Amino acid sequence: MNSLARKASASGDGTRHTTIREVAERAGVSVATVSRILSGTYPAAPATRSKVMRAVEELDYVANHHARALQGTTRKSIAIIVNSVISPHYAHVAQGVQTQAAEDSRLCQIGTTGGDAERELAMVQFMREQHPEAVILVGNVNADAEYRARMSRYAHALAAIGSRLVLCGRPPLGPDVPAVVVEYDNTGGAFAATSHLLSNGHKRILYLGRRPGFTTADARIEGYRKALAAYGVEPDPGLEVDGTYERFEGYRMMKERLAAGPPDYTAVFSGNDQIAAGARQALLEHGLRVPEDISMVGFDDLPPAADIDLTTVYQPHEELGRTAVRLALEHARQGGPPPHTILGTHLVLRGSVRPIVTS
Repeated sequence: MNSLARKASASGDGTRHTTIREVAERAGVSVATVSRILSGTYPAAPATRSKVMRAVEELDYVANHHARALQGTTRKSIAIIVNSVISPHYAHVAQGVQTQAAEDSRLCQIGTTGGDAERELAMVQFMREQHPEAVILVGNVNADAEYRARMSRYAHALAAIGSRLVLCGRPPLGPDVPAVVVEYDNTGGAFAATSHLLSNGHKRILYLGRRPGFTTADARIEGYRKALAAYGVEPDPGLEVDGTYERFEGYRMMKERLAAGPPDYTAVFSGNDQIAAGARQALLEHGLRVPEDISMVGFDDLPPAADIDLTTVYQPHEELGRTAVRLALEHARQGGPPPHTILGTHLVLRGSVRPIVTS
């Protein structure tokens, strides 16, 4: 086969790839010499190196060699699966995973699901075939019984090949599931935010972002309800509004609420800061000011919280990702029961809450 035919075979229809033996034959050297020169560990004569590199280029061997090199490192990789890479929350967690993985000399693979549980399950199955040391699932998901059963099976399948499933920012799947769990205190953070409003005299608190069945949203509204109960305030289901965690959804929820009549609440707890930004815009367009007319708190302490002077709950986004990687690798080395860690949150006080003064 001449060089052009070989090159077409190697890079054209994908049915055949150039081998290192063919490179050696073209260069007139041994296979071992080619391997050493390409790995950079062989002090070859300039003429020999030139012949080998010319053969590599003519036969298009570089791409194939690189692909095999990557295949050889799949056991030294971390996979992370998130809802979105443009959401500030997921971007910060992913950065934490990447930073820690780099410190531990691991490569990162990343996939997105758009919040679709079926896509997440399919992506875990795909990542498992790449043999990463850990598959890290980040954030909110609708974890119904079928999802939990299937993900539990995948956790066992990953463990069987020496890998680890890591649930990052979500609760465990069950006591017998071999999954590392790294959460932050959603319920405690929401309790603190709601308590801050209640301690400032607000009894009618509109909650934006209820999503029954979704892990993060369920934990946050649980904290909201617990705070109401702790202060002896009767919960009003009419003050809980369904919606997702995007800015435009915050705007929609508030616009619809305002269109239905004058506010029957004095404060708003937004499920995250994106919802808060959208809701604030709708209030301003309606001629209502924050906090003079309506007080507001959020959750996450990510942009645009500081820009709109929003009191919110800080959660350690990057530390969440870093901890997920550390615990997964430690558990792989040490064995034993999979660890379950809950990172703390705290309230960040800014200027979006006004006390209600009673005479």
